[in-house]
Amino acid sequence: MSEKAINVSEVNTQSVSTAFNQLKRIILAAQHLIAMFGATVLVPILTGMNSSVALVCAGIGTLIFHLCTKGKVPVFLGSSFAFIPVIISVGEIYGDLAYAQGGIMVAGMMYVLMSLIVAAIGVDKVKSFFPSQVIGPMIVVIGLNLVPVAFSMASSNFILAGITLATALLITFFGKGFFKQLAIITAVFVGYLLSWQMGVLDTSSITSAGWFGMPAFTMPKFDIGAISIIAPVVLAVFMEHIGDITTNGTVVGKNFMEDPGLNRTLIGDGLATMVAGFLGGPANTTYGENTGVLAITKNYDPSILRITAVIAIVLGTIGKVGGFLQSIPTSVMGGISLMLFSMISLIGVRTIRDSKIKMDIKNIIIMVVILIIGLGGNVGINIAIPVTEQVSIAGLSLAALVGVILNKIIYSVAK
Repeated sequence: MSEKAINVSEVNTQSVSTAFNQLKRIILAAQHLIAMFGATVLVPILTGMNSSVALVCAGIGTLIFHLCTKGKVPVFLGSSFAFIPVIISVGEIYGDLAYAQGGIMVAGMMYVLMSLIVAAIGVDKVKSFFPSQVIGPMIVVIGLNLVPVAFSMASSNFILAGITLATALLITFFGKGFFKQLAIITAVFVGYLLSWQMGVLDTSSITSAGWFGMPAFTMPKFDIGAISIIAPVVLAVFMEHIGDITTNGTVVGKNFMEDPGLNRTLIGDGLATMVAGFLGGPANTTYGENTGVLAITKNYDPSILRITAVIAIVLGTIGKVGGFLQSIPTSVMGGISLMLFSMISLIGVRTIRDSKIKMDIKNIIIMVVILIIGLGGNVGINIAIPVTEQVSIAGLSLAALVGVILNKIIYSVAK
């Protein structure tokens, strides 16, 4: 065989090998997309925001995060569940989710401010404001505040909701390997097919949607009342961010708190959330689902997550995808939500248990106060500002503020 023929053969082999490697990277990226997809689009569905915009914002936010963290952290940013109650609240009070966008942008600015504080005083001093006796109950409040919303959605068809919920639970508890990561998508698929067989599926949103087009971006509006309702939630998600970055680093085998640094991950999350608020999407946050995919695949290449981000942006511009998401029956999403929101509360309980908090009178008072305020419903602080309806800081926002302050006061007096 001539030298030229050998060279051509080598080139062809290299081309095939390169193409195969690229295909593997796309498949890995698709797995990350599947893991985050259900939860990310669930948030806009529950709050009334646009699902296609949420996908685009998640993709753009992830790319911003990777830019801020020097491309070192294999993280995907998706829609934050913690903001669901306050977005719904602002929507009900103002009748316009643009005011929620303004609050989300300010929340992102608070993240950026926190990143500057962390850079100035160090991680340990900042974490002292958010001990487990504060964070655990706050996570419980997030989940329990959302359960009634999920139940209301499920009540439109308890049969559909129950089968969807049962499917998700069975896969979660008995599924193996990567299939376990597909619990949400699989359950929604089962519920969707069942609704079609029962004749309760409305596909008009799919048929009326075009194939390609820009998502329905909206501009934010700013009001001090809406900002006061939404922005304090940052206190709750701050420690969630720290937990996700720590877990991600443990899986990968690196300390991302030091390199690239917590200040960089915070500013990445903050800027991503500001962009989402500006465009009309929900606040962004790091996703544990994607960390789970990292643990299963053992592939920690951050560039894979950037491919996932690009795919999410592309999907957000396909009108049929948005139409399909809108066609998912409310009861199906209600069944999934019952599981997800209940599990959030269980994470809060597990946080309290695993941190081995000393159950003395000081910590019990802090936790009980947070739970009472967060779940009290009628507990709030009125804001004397000119708005069309009465606005108050209540629920999770007030619970977070009181919890942090009360914890510091009690332990300062104890000294």
